[in-house]
Amino acid sequence: MLPWNSSTESDLRRLLNEWDPIGVADFVQDEYDCMLAPLLQQLRAGAGQAEIGEYLRQELEDHFGLDPNFQRTDAVAAGVIGWWAAASPADGTGRM
Repeated sequence: MLPWNSSTESDLRRLLNEWDPIGVADFVQDEYDCMLAPLLQQLRAGAGQAEIGEYLRQELEDHFGLDPNFQRTDAVAAGVIGWWAAASPADGTGRM
């Protein structure tokens, strides 16, 4: 698996801050850190784009109080999966 280190977290934080569904990442860099550990756990467990997208939708609705239908969750999930695959060994499983 990819090591759980500050670099891995920083890369995922950057992706979430680029998405920035509530529009505060320019001022609060750690606003979405509550999603880092759950996302990394799901990725390590082999979650696919659908599962990641569903997690993002639930977080937006339940935690942030947003309507997930207008937040590009599928595109963000695809980006997260693509980042994970690129950062993982050649087989894309996240296992080393």
